[in-house]
Amino acid sequence: MSKRYKEGINRNQQQFFPPSLDEYVDENNQVRAVELYVQRLDLKEMGFDDTSTSFEGQKSYFLKYIFMATLIR
Repeated sequence: MSKRYKEGINRNQQQFFPPSLDEYVDENNQVRAVELYVQRLDLKEMGFDDTSTSFEGQKSYFLKYIFMATLIR
C-alpha cells in the first residue's frame, strides 16, 4: 500500500495483550470473507475515484478499507 493513504495498524504486529490484533477476529468470522472479496475487486474499474493525489486536507483512507467497512455495516 502506498504512503499516500492513511494506514491502519498492522494486524500481525505483536501487542502486549492479545499477542496480535488479528487474534481478535475468529478465523470463521464473516469479516474475513468480506476482506478477501474486497481485496479481489478492481475498484478503479468499478468507477471509484483515486483521491490519493489530492493535496488538500487530510490524507485519504485506503479506498478498500472504506469499502469493507460499508459492506460489514
